[in-house]
Amino acid sequence: MSFTVVIVGRPNVGKSTLFNRLVGRRVALVDDRPGVTRDRREGEARLGDLDFTVIDTAGLEESAPESLSGRMRAQTETAIAQADAIFFMIDARSGPIPDDRYFAELVRKSGKPTVLIANKMEGEAGQSGRFDAYALGLGDPVALSAEHNEGLPDLYDALRAALPVETAEASAEAADKTGPQPIKVAIVGRPNAGKSTLINRLIGEDRLLTSSEAGTTRDAIAVSLDYHGQKFRIHDTAGIRRRGRVDEKLEKLSVSDALNAVRFAEVVVVLLDVENAFEEQDQRIADLVEQEGRAIVIAVNKWDLKERTAGAISKLREQADEKLTQMKGVPLVAVSALTGEGLDRLMHAIVQAHETWNKRIPTSALNRWFEAAIDSHPPPAVSGRRLRLNYITQAKTRPPSFVLFCTRADAVPDAYKRYLVNSLREAFELPGTPIRLALREKDNPFKGRAKFKH
Repeated sequence: MSFTVVIVGRPNVGKSTLFNRLVGRRVALVDDRPGVTRDRREGEARLGDLDFTVIDTAGLEESAPESLSGRMRAQTETAIAQADAIFFMIDARSGPIPDDRYFAELVRKSGKPTVLIANKMEGEAGQSGRFDAYALGLGDPVALSAEHNEGLPDLYDALRAALPVETAEASAEAADKTGPQPIKVAIVGRPNAGKSTLINRLIGEDRLLTSSEAGTTRDAIAVSLDYHGQKFRIHDTAGIRRRGRVDEKLEKLSVSDALNAVRFAEVVVVLLDVENAFEEQDQRIADLVEQEGRAIVIAVNKWDLKERTAGAISKLREQADEKLTQMKGVPLVAVSALTGEGLDRLMHAIVQAHETWNKRIPTSALNRWFEAAIDSHPPPAVSGRRLRLNYITQAKTRPPSFVLFCTRADAVPDAYKRYLVNSLREAFELPGTPIRLALREKDNPFKGRAKFKH
């Protein structure tokens, strides 16, 4: 089953640019002048693992029905009626104007699931316009730069939320067509850590340009790999430097491309240089991966240059646990991209991290752990009142995410939440993978009932 999404909005907000981005080629004309698109145009789009039909439309303008603009608007209204969902796009730099508010009402009346897109987000002007977009009453705006290919992972998540049934079926159909999906891997790190050399060694050819000069890789390049029967799709990325040192426009775009590769990956290999492992920027990169909720593997490269001493690997693992406290037990592998040492261990670690990231815990086992964890370390009293933790459930995987129902959710101390997360890691063998723990207050059955006086 396929589904259809229509892109609507005022003239010149970037609809055709997004259309071209989704269909993967320059089909619709793009120009700074408004009104270039007149007819509605259909294309086969792809976003992440979703295949669907996308419709580009003329810019919405208030005008008489018999005029050219009026007939263009009628074409757009027909497309809305045919679509399963709507991408309603505004220009984030100008923020919503009266025309946007007028047409937002038109979209609302259609009753179709709608994703509000604040396009042209690059720069400070775009940031302020995005917040103004909340006034349209169409929910959280997705920050996007269609021209610079930024924000598509967030658009993917918003589309999945808007059409949960249709997108789930589309994902299942894609999996049925292609069989087992390759594990999507991104290799990230500081410049000159050896990312391209590592991938060349894995695939057995000089596919990617390498140099001792930092910054050789600019685009996020993807290569396919079949390693002992397991398929991978591996993205090489530009080196990520500290923000203060990134000044050229081209390098900024390269870093943005690297960050997008992280967001679309399932497992991220953070590649460190053995001579200066776990520097501040390494920790920032690892934190970014954790925040994005991706499985993570730490690879320490150039191991062939290291003087071998007893306990060297154990020392690196201790450093990892000390520096990356939120990813306790993160898999760590020493490798040499130049000689190929440790690559089997690295690929095994990637597969294991992927399995852990997808792990679902049986409810009965989760309940037994929960009772034991509370008995062993009861929740503290806050303001003289004991917190009551009722029960826990696993909401989803990728990464493992749990919902804890309790009283006074906002009063549960961070230290106690860390205790529960670390206990989960240990009990169910979830080393290094991000764990999400959300607290919800249980509904009060007596809330809203009248009080009776005796």
